[in-house]
Parts: sequence; structure tokens; C-alpha cells
Amino acid sequence: MNILIRPIVTEKMTKQGETLNRYGFIVDKRAEKLQIKKAVEQMYDVKVEAVNTMRYAGKLKVRYTKRGIQRGKTNAFKKAIITLAQGEVIDFYSNI
Repeated sequence: MNILIRPIVTEKMTKQGETLNRYGFIVDKRAEKLQIKKAVEQMYDVKVEAVNTMRYAGKLKVRYTKRGIQRGKTNAFKKAIITLAQGEVIDFYSNI
């Protein structure tokens, strides 16, 4: 099971990374906090202090088009906020 799907790179998470040493990831829906902690520590070689998780349900979307009403749903996902130990940093832009 691939636990870490992708990092969250938004203005809000970038600011939290700079000030509070927190980073966000989209993770597998079945992953537990200890699995997420271990995966981040192995992948980025950092010390994780805390893991907070939250689940997002898929939202219903409706579009009105020439062909009529189009109904759909966005995907459900799980988000993890990782708090690192003092002095630890994750650089998402080093591989670009």
C-alpha cells in the first residue's frame, strides 16, 4: 500500500511550513497515523512529532449545459498534517 499520495502545496500550507513547521499530504484513505508517520520519516529522513488526519467526503457537483444537467461527484480523500521536530525541514522543490 502506497501511503503518501502527494504533498499539499498551497499558500496556506507553505505558510504553516515556514512558521509552524507543519506540512500537508494527501494520504491513502486506509492509512493510520503510525503508518503515515513512518512513511514520512523514511521518505524525507526527518523526525515527526505529531500527525493529524482528516477525512473529506466527495461533494456532489451539478453543471447546466446545452445537453442538459450533468451530475457528478468529486473524489473522497484523506489529508494528513505532519508536525516536524524543531529544526527539521522538508523541501518539496529540490527535485524540480
